[in-house]
Amino acid sequence: MMWWSPGMSGWGYGFMTLVNVMIWIGLIAGAVAVVRYVSQPTRPSQAEPDKAPDAILALRYARGDISEDEYSQRLRVLRSHDVRP
Repeated sequence: MMWWSPGMSGWGYGFMTLVNVMIWIGLIAGAVAVVRYVSQPTRPSQAEPDKAPDAILALRYARGDISEDEYSQRLRVLRSHDVRP
């Protein structure tokens, strides 16, 4: 410091300490967020376009999303509109 400057008061030191602590908290929180994001297992998307429609229907029936009657009816509709060579 220069001789003509009164220096930093107690408020200046307190503000500097507060900002320093906030910066460190932000850096640590950012690092934790990046690590958690990168380490998440990949989840399959809801729509799986590579599966055949009847396989998707069978999966829904196996999970209990649809009843046996609804499965049979939808499978009949799928097979009646099947255009596979």
